[in-house]
Amino acid sequence: MTGVPVEISNWAIEGPVWLVGCGNMAGAMLRRWLECGLDPREVTVIRKSGAPVAEGVTVLSAPPPDGAVPALVMLGVKPQMLDLVAPALAPLLAPETLLVSILAGVELQALRRRFPAPREIVRAMPNTPVALGKGVVALAGDNSDQAGRDRVTALMAPLGLVEWTDEALFDVVTALAGSGPAFLFRFIDALAEAGADAGLPADQAARMALATISGSGALAAAAEETPRMLADRVASPGGSTRRGLDVLDEPEGLVPLLRNTLTAAILRNREMAAEAR
Repeated sequence: MTGVPVEISNWAIEGPVWLVGCGNMAGAMLRRWLECGLDPREVTVIRKSGAPVAEGVTVLSAPPPDGAVPALVMLGVKPQMLDLVAPALAPLLAPETLLVSILAGVELQALRRRFPAPREIVRAMPNTPVALGKGVVALAGDNSDQAGRDRVTALMAPLGLVEWTDEALFDVVTALAGSGPAFLFRFIDALAEAGADAGLPADQAARMALATISGSGALAAAAEETPRMLADRVASPGGSTRRGLDVLDEPEGLVPLLRNTLTAAILRNREMAAEAR
């Protein structure tokens, strides 16, 4: 299954592309870029395992000591590994290298201290639907003029919705959009489990819950009305949907639950930022 095709007729970056680490998120971004036309011969993945990634993509276990200066370096290792990769990587970057970090909780100032050469460093927070071209990518930069922003926006556009934000709000963005798919997956499971508890076969409840969420999300994305208005259109006065919404809308219902959920994720992001300083 793939998302909406996006032709990369004018790839935003000219020159070698290095991915330092290629786990679930970086791998999803790379697959989408390749699907949209990025030349795999331009890509080098640097990962300790040396395991192959995609046909035509070079995989190394350490940064290449010579060769062309990378035009784009994307950091996709675990935040705790930053100080293991930075000493070997930093001397190989040039002022013209665009450094993009998808490391949760690692601030621009912490990145700049470890990588002084690049003129432009950008934090990016994608979420997993980028693999389908239907994700969210939040961005914050420390030295991005409008031309630089346009270049990074074009780079991320095949992945889904691109939003620039102040870095001070990045922990919130990370909790909402970055962690949001996991929270929604839990909701899908909970909806299915509730249906099974009410008597449906578990496999049937799971299929119906997933299709309901998928279709409702597509409808909400296409509608001119807000999600709240759409919910009110489904709920007839005095009907069963309205009775269920009354439970979700209780003072200790869905909104405070999600507020507490995001707060927990935000606080953890701030802890990781303090650890990386």
